[in-house]
Amino acid sequence: MPRILIVDDDPDIIEAGKLVLEREGYEVEGAPNRAEGLARIDESEPDLLILDVMMEEPDDGLNMARELRKAGHTLPIIMLTSVNAAMGLNIDKDEEMVPVDEFQSKPVEPATLVAKVKGLLEKAAS
Repeated sequence: MPRILIVDDDPDIIEAGKLVLEREGYEVEGAPNRAEGLARIDESEPDLLILDVMMEEPDDGLNMARELRKAGHTLPIIMLTSVNAAMGLNIDKDEEMVPVDEFQSKPVEPATLVAKVKGLLEKAAS
């Protein structure tokens, strides 16, 4: 059973993600911030990461993604954010600055989240 880690400072996002993804047969755990997220990655070695951009600091998610890639982690990362809509920005994935596999605006429809997770896990397995 693939393991997924959701790192988001909004407990409702973590719980909603757990409900949707556990129903699909995934093992899901959450972390409320970057520090706990990094610790859980080392402890539980998830197969996929769902990551919020803004947590305790406005760029925590971006920094966490960069840290993971620099450390050699290749797990797929889906970045969820409301930054683009809230601030009128157009942040998107970029190998150096935003090293993620998918960039998804919040709120995300459950079917869209499941499809992205399945697609990235299948791609990673091949």
